Formats: sequence, structure tokens, C-alpha cells
Amino acid sequence: MTVRGYLLFVAEMRRVPRHRRRRHVDEIMGRTGVADVAHRLAGRLSRGYKQRVGLAAALVGEPPVLVLDEPTAGMDPRQIIEMRQLIRSLAGRHTVLLSSHILPEVASTCQRVLIINKGRLVAQDTPDNLSARLGGRRHLRLEVRGDREALEAALAEVPGIVEVRWPGGPGQEGTAVAELDLGPGGADGEAAGDVREAIFFALARRGLPILEMRSLDRSLEDVFLELVTHEDLEPDART
Repeated sequence: MTVRGYLLFVAEMRRVPRHRRRRHVDEIMGRTGVADVAHRLAGRLSRGYKQRVGLAAALVGEPPVLVLDEPTAGMDPRQIIEMRQLIRSLAGRHTVLLSSHILPEVASTCQRVLIINKGRLVAQDTPDNLSARLGGRRHLRLEVRGDREALEAALAEVPGIVEVRWPGGPGQEGTAVAELDLGPGGADGEAAGDVREAIFFALARRGLPILEMRSLDRSLEDVFLELVTHEDLEPDART
């Protein structure tokens, strides 16, 4: 079947009224980016286009809820980016439930995350709030032009720094690199912002130029592993 023929068939099965089927299918093909292959055989399309046609078929009849299981499986990087953008564009018109074990995809696509371990819901929140709530401390990577002793003395003036580590990572020649554990911050990062400002002025007073200062936020993979590991270590309380 051609792409258009297949979608018209789906529209008939979903009981879309005959007088609006073609207009409805044309609109969905435009939204999902398959209008340019409308007259090609669906079975001969690339993997990326087949995934788009599958999503178009799911949209026929405007269901209030879409359940997508690994929608970018087998796609190349360009197709993955396009599919993520397409899924995000559905927000506001549909509730989209995305099932995936590719956690960077979840973090970049979804507004809310539910983590399930062995059939049990162990957490649900926005990706940022999960990282902030479970992370406890916040972390910064800092690289300055100068030596370690001078940086250490400057950081000693800043309240709110819980621990300083010296990873000896790939800094530039003549620079010092430190990783800082800060006190707990809110989900909006306000506390961490105040500490960054204090760090800036402490280093400026000592003439230490900042080459890099960035947040080392916990990834969704870190949060997932912590939650699942914690669950697995706890005695099973279920009866």
C-alpha cells in the first residue's frame, strides 16, 4: 500500500467520517513529515520514514493518548533528532506516554518521568527535579588560570562549599582544576547560583581568571541507578 492509501485505510477502520477523511489524512501527513512520500509504497521506505508513518497512523482519529514504545529504535542520529522534535510538537494536543530504556532520550523529550523497577513505581517528577531532589549536594567544575595553592586559598573564603576535590584532569598548562561539592540547592538552582557569584568575587580579589565554571548535574542515568539499586537492596516488603 502507498502511504496515503494506508492512512486512508486506517482512517476508515477508526471510523473517521468519509467526508473528512482525505483532509484529515493530509493534515496528519503534514504534521508528521511524510507528505513528500505520500505516493510511495510504505514497505519500501527507510526506517526513519516507516517510524514516521507508524506515528501518523497512531494519530489518525486524534486519540487523546498515544503510547510510543522505543520510537527512535534503529534510527540514525539525524532521524532521532527529527523524531524527538516531532514527539515534542504533539504536546498540548495529546498526552504522550513514551516507553524507553534510552534515558538521554527521555530527558530530552519528556516533561515528566516515571521510573519503574520490577513493576513498582519508585519515582515520578520532572527530570530536573529528580536530579535535584535525589542529588542532595550540587556540584561544580572549576578551572582557573593559576596554581592549586592560590585557588585553594580563594575557595576557603567561600561559604557553602562542602568539599573540594582535585581531579588532576585535563586542564590547560598553568591552570588549576577543582570539583566542588556544594550545599543542597533548590530545584531552580538558586542556591548554586549564589555560590557561583561568591566564587567569582573571591577569585577576582586574588587575580585568578576563571576559564571554566560549569554545573556537574547528575544525569537521569545516575538517578535511575541510585533508585533501582536502593530498591534492590531493600527487603521486599510486599506480601
